[in-house]
Amino acid sequence: MKAIEVTGRIDSQGNLVLDEPIQGNTYLHQVRVIVLVPEPAETEEVDPDDTPVEEIKASLRRALQQAKAGQTRPISELWDRIDAE
Repeated sequence: MKAIEVTGRIDSQGNLVLDEPIQGNTYLHQVRVIVLVPEPAETEEVDPDDTPVEEIKASLRRALQQAKAGQTRPISELWDRIDAE
């Protein structure tokens, strides 16, 4: 038997919904599923100081577009602004 590890959620109707489709072969036969549910102590606490990934990606996209457009500042100017705070 072959094991494939994927993540997903169980919706309100009790259906298993995978985060990503299983790539590769098509499995025409019935498969067995083992669901591992984390205990409350195992779930990660959200750090309120963590910036969401989508916000970081958006910021990086803006920075790349600004750099491509030549909208840059000398590093010395940035250090001056940091020292002023």
